[in-house]
Amino acid sequence: MAHRCAVCAKEFRYRSVLTAHLRCHTGEKPFECSVCSKKFSQAAHLSTHLRIHTGDKPFECSVCEKKFSHAGQLRSHIRTHTGEKPFECSVCNKKFSQTSNLRSHLSTHTGEKPFGCSVCDKRFSHDGHLRRHLRTHTSEKPFECLVCNKKFSQTEHLRTHIRTHIGEKPFECLVCKKKFRETGNLRSHLRTHTGEKPFECSVCSKKFRQAAHLSTHLRTHTGEKPFECSVCNKKFRQTGALKSHLRTHTGEKPFDCSVCSKKFSQAAHLTRHLRTHTGDKPFECVVCNKKFLKGGNLKSHLRTHTGEKPFECSVCNKKFRQTGELKSHLRTHTGEKPLDCSVCSKKFSQAAHLTRHLRTHTGDKPFECVVCNKKFLQGGNLKSHLRTHTGEKPFECSVCNKKFSQAAHLRSHFRTHTGEKPVGLQREVK
Repeated sequence: MAHRCAVCAKEFRYRSVLTAHLRCHTGEKPFECSVCSKKFSQAAHLSTHLRIHTGDKPFECSVCEKKFSHAGQLRSHIRTHTGEKPFECSVCNKKFSQTSNLRSHLSTHTGEKPFGCSVCDKRFSHDGHLRRHLRTHTSEKPFECLVCNKKFSQTEHLRTHIRTHIGEKPFECLVCKKKFRETGNLRSHLRTHTGEKPFECSVCSKKFRQAAHLSTHLRTHTGEKPFECSVCNKKFRQTGALKSHLRTHTGEKPFDCSVCSKKFSQAAHLTRHLRTHTGDKPFECVVCNKKFLKGGNLKSHLRTHTGEKPFECSVCNKKFRQTGELKSHLRTHTGEKPLDCSVCSKKFSQAAHLTRHLRTHTGDKPFECVVCNKKFLQGGNLKSHLRTHTGEKPFECSVCNKKFSQAAHLRSHFRTHTGEKPVGLQREVK
């Protein structure tokens, strides 16, 4: 004899099952947990709940021996081995291994979001998402790592974290066999093989492989720098840039050169330094094929071909190819000379000028003529000297077209046309 529910007309074989069913209409929950006082409508639900407190997991997977606290979890898990997806979407025929995944998916068709946040009115398609969201308001982190006691707001974050302790990397790239701790990292990595860049900047249309890269890029448009140094209050767009900057305060240099043991504060600086040992110059000019150790050097070099001078002096509007040239030039306006000679304390505005000056103390003459082996303090002096061997005369008088090997000789000659007297002679005449 069938026992029918008077509310929804659903039929049951046993009266006891009908009695349990009726509680879903009345809301009655007569079974209470003795540990946390949570109440349940059915005794079986209470038994399952109690395993959360006892840690009991009586249901074991026969394939991988993983254990579960109730049979339903084991059944869902077994499908990860069999690949079975028995739950099909009636709209698009997509299949799922669990009914909960199907329910979540159906909301993408209906747009239904029946679960609303009581704090900020944000709505969600299922209650699990709402529960997770509520923790952003309460800051609750109920999931704790048994190894290091770190706490997390979501179980999946805890699972991912545990892999940092056990070294597990279960997600493998089918192309290059590289392994990852998280499926998200694998998905991002796969784009390095496919070239896919699904994340597009709404301002400049630049595309990125990862959403995080797009978020960082957007700050170049907004000017936002959310990461602040606790020592000097300098702000940065990226956490990585802040970490590197903090080492300027701590003096930490964790990156060692395997050849000469020199230490560096940043991995990128070590990579560049290693090229001084290997001779590797990976950055090649597409115009003249000249190669460079650093990408920045190539960028500066390319401007010698394009004529671009993007760095402008705010005082006299003179333009420069490199920021370093602009900095040096600005000192001609400020009169600043921050570089001291360690021998005689003479000051200089540019490092190159100090380097040349130091040779007057050391007697070092590093520029040698390949023809007669004469040595010079400065590269410019060597260039002038080489013309005595080649006969080259690149400096031409605009009045009579006479040519000279040195600019100084042209200037002296030019006075024969202008009648101008050298500064020393002018003083004697006065």
